[in-house]
Amino acid sequence: MTFVSLAFFAFVAAVTLVYFIVPKAARWVVLLVGSYVFYWLNSRWLALVLMGTSIVTFLIGLWLQRVRDRRKAYVDAHKAQLSREERKAYNNATKKTTRRILALGVLVTLAPLLYLKYSNFFIDNANTLLARFNAQTQINHVSLLLPLGISFYTLQAIAYLTDIYRGKATADRNPAKFMLFMSFFPQIVQGPIPRHGQLASQLYEGHDFDYTRVCHGVQLMVWGLFKKLVIGERIAIPVNALFDGYASYSGPILFLAAAMYGLQVYADFSGGMDVARGVAQILGVELELNFRQPYFSASVEEFWRRWHMTMGNFMRDYVFYPLSMSKAFTTFGQKSRKVLGQYVGKRLPPFCAMFIVYILVGLWHGAAWNYVVFGLWNGVFIMLGILMDGFHDKARQLLGIREETVTWRAFQIIRTFVVISFGRYFSRGNSLRDALDMIGRSFKNWRDITFLTNGTLLKLGLDNANWIVLGIFLLVLFFVDLAHEKGVALREAIDRQSLVFRWAIYIAVVLVILVFGMYGPHYDAARFIYQEF
Repeated sequence: MTFVSLAFFAFVAAVTLVYFIVPKAARWVVLLVGSYVFYWLNSRWLALVLMGTSIVTFLIGLWLQRVRDRRKAYVDAHKAQLSREERKAYNNATKKTTRRILALGVLVTLAPLLYLKYSNFFIDNANTLLARFNAQTQINHVSLLLPLGISFYTLQAIAYLTDIYRGKATADRNPAKFMLFMSFFPQIVQGPIPRHGQLASQLYEGHDFDYTRVCHGVQLMVWGLFKKLVIGERIAIPVNALFDGYASYSGPILFLAAAMYGLQVYADFSGGMDVARGVAQILGVELELNFRQPYFSASVEEFWRRWHMTMGNFMRDYVFYPLSMSKAFTTFGQKSRKVLGQYVGKRLPPFCAMFIVYILVGLWHGAAWNYVVFGLWNGVFIMLGILMDGFHDKARQLLGIREETVTWRAFQIIRTFVVISFGRYFSRGNSLRDALDMIGRSFKNWRDITFLTNGTLLKLGLDNANWIVLGIFLLVLFFVDLAHEKGVALREAIDRQSLVFRWAIYIAVVLVILVFGMYGPHYDAARFIYQEF
């Protein structure tokens, strides 16, 4: 039951109806039951993995909270008797205990993800090493099923435990409510990755029916479906043809494949986010924004601040900062400054932490070396941007380039788009070898642009009419994103129009989706790229 199926819309309608009928105090129960019914319909018995992760996370969260509360109660009760040194020693001992509990919690919550998603990746690499040493033994692959959204709810659990450890969150006391926090059906499919403090209270309180909010939620859902079905699924047809048969094409069309794949992922993933946020909004819940016009970014660093924002925030708060501010990295920084000087030595520790972060980002996207290189590609360009920032400023001054001009901004956006597009070879290529081969071929035969006139594009699965439709609606997407970039609140602007005009817009968009939407082979509901994460 995907987000684009009629069954899903019927399910959402049923949950919404029951939610607003039952008493306020019981509305969170409707969401809990609905979330597990949704998960069961999509993953059957794999729902037990989600349930098990939720229960273990809940119990370890209570354990962490109990140790923290006990420390606070003891210090408050003996404040007058304890010296400053004694309080410090007691706090350090408690911190060591909570750190061990947190480490246990992280390992336990990560274990299902590591086993189910990465076992065969580790086996493949072990077999490669065995073959190099001429060993006769080979390890067989294991047959595994990946639970829906496991990469998302695992990070959600780790963030929850870490926030309790840091004192930024209080452990849930109700196991059923916590299970709702972990399984809320609009965001379990492909995020966003919520924080407990941002989402939990919204789920637990009953919300009143609000006509304007429901209208905004439906609008967001329809816009998401437009991006997914009209643009994402249509552009996927030539992208698949190009990546599967890349050896037959010259440089310009191969770069076009990478650029189109980036647009496909954006339409697919952000479309799914809009559907998720729209459903949640109907129910009175505001999910975090996950995309903020990423293709208007002036640098790779800015792109990743705008793309999959909750993932980036997780990596920043729970990986990068803890690593770069750890005792080991602080000592490393002091030594590197003495040996390499202030400029390099100061930047080396955070760059090492960033290096680790982007390896993890790559692996999170997929269990293969091409995904690792995908992460490193983006990380390296971010580091280069930071290192060369001063040089860029001097070069602009020397050339008389004004940073605020439209042409300079356009150049930065195009430059970033090109760098990001080349990275897409790694995330979409069938293997690391194929990705590297495609990059090499992308620099060849750029004088050959006959594919525009010799019918090559028509062999990629779209006829002339569909290429025109794709071009028109990509422009629509561009101008809507441009309006958002300039701070225009489109939904509020629509609200101010007359009833007839508003409904004319709604009907027009729905008709566009029904007429121009691509629903997959035999009209099966198309799956989202990030759905299996």
